[in-house]
Formats: sequence, structure tokens, C-alpha cells
Amino acid sequence: MLKTGAWCWILRCLRRLACLRIDILTTFTEMFPPVLGASILGRAAQKGILEFNLCDIRQYSENKHHNTDDYPFGGGAGMVMLAQPIYSCLDAVDPEHKARRILLSPRGRTLSPEVARELAKEEHLLFLCGHYEGIDERVNYAMDEDLSIGDYVLTGGELAAMVAIDCIARFIPGVLGSSESAETESFSDGLLEYPQYTRPAEFRGMKVPEVLLNGNHALIERWRRDRAIELTLSRRPELMEHVELNKKDIAFIQSIKKDEKAR
Repeated sequence: MLKTGAWCWILRCLRRLACLRIDILTTFTEMFPPVLGASILGRAAQKGILEFNLCDIRQYSENKHHNTDDYPFGGGAGMVMLAQPIYSCLDAVDPEHKARRILLSPRGRTLSPEVARELAKEEHLLFLCGHYEGIDERVNYAMDEDLSIGDYVLTGGELAAMVAIDCIARFIPGVLGSSESAETESFSDGLLEYPQYTRPAEFRGMKVPEVLLNGNHALIERWRRDRAIELTLSRRPELMEHVELNKKDIAFIQSIKKDEKAR
């Protein structure tokens, strides 16, 4: 019978072997290889942690010209993506609807670390990239949810898909070089990230804070926490509503407010 330590080792190995399949339905497949094949995403694909499948919606159009859009009923500006090629593409790529199907759309919930963590637990994601003025509303019946990356408009969903994939991938075990990286970046605990420095210790008269050079890890962690709080209060104060504060955090915030009143 295997001991607890052996089971933990096996589970860690299985997590490393786990692969997230990501299907991307788009009319502009050429936009993706430079992004998906480079840096962290590229290395994760080489390790077998991520599997990317690009699907050209245009190839599934039954129109002799392979059109994927048409004029909107009722008139109006722009073109609307046809339902037929999208449905045919979905039928070919995900015939049993096993994937979590996501439409990149400003109507969706906004991408956040919490949403990314949730999606990173899936085994199969499918992203549909809209284009032109929009997508035939009937396509929504074949999708599971809408996802937005912010309150602004892009030419198409391709860039939004890249952002979402990169964000989600960072929460998958084995993708990042350090298991702590995703948990110490901005927003991981509700705060903006603390300032970072590297060599040299002084550059053009600008010195690295002494606390980062003294080797006292407890002081370094406190300094980083204080700077993260300070930056968040200054630049994104609305984020503080969701931050869990300890006694030292509260004391630091009170000292900031006291200094502000003294000015």
C-alpha cells in the first residue's frame, strides 16, 4: 500500500501531465501563432500542458465565396457574422459539446483573477472570436457564456481571446517557472504589485531601497506589503474594498492618512 507521500508525488505528476485543450474559432487564424508559440504560452505548449487548436470559421461557410458575414436585418451600419459557419465549425470541433464554450463579447462578465482561476480548472475551453458589427444572436444558444476583457470596443475578439488565454494559463500548474509567481502578481490578493528592482543597486543616482538589500526577509515582506497597499490606495483605491487587512495593514493605512492630514 502506498504511503501518503507517494500519493502526493503521483498527484503532482498527474497535475504536470494534465493538458488544457483550447479551441479558438476565428476568421483570422494568422493572428495567433506568434502569440501562442512564444514565451510562456509557447513553452507550456511544448511541455504538453496546453494544446491549442485554431479553427478557421471561413472554411465552414456554405457560401460559394466562403463569406462569414452579411447585412443585418432591419438595417444599420456594419456587417453581422452568419450563424451557419459558426454552428458548422462548432459541430466539427466540439460535436458533443464537451468544451466550455466562451464568446468574447463586451456583454460578458469581466475577466478577473477569480474568473481566470475558475477557467484554469477546466479540461477543454473553446473561444469564439466575434468580428465586424457583431454575431447573429442565434449563436448564443450554442455558447455557455460571454466573457469581456473590459469596457471598450475592439475590432474583433481575437485580441481579447489572446488576453484571456494568457491570463488563464498563468494559473495552470507547471505553466509558470515559479509556483508562487501567479500568486504574488498584481491583483492576486486584491492589491497592485509592489515595486521591483534588480542590479545595479544604484543607477543614475537612483538607489534601491536599503531594506531590499539587508537580507531580512520579514522586513522585506512587510515593506512589499506596505508598498502594495500604498500604490493601491493611490492609484486604484476602489480595489481596497475587497482586500483582507491585518492589524499591521490597518496601522500602516492609518499612518498614511495621518501624514496626509499633517501636510
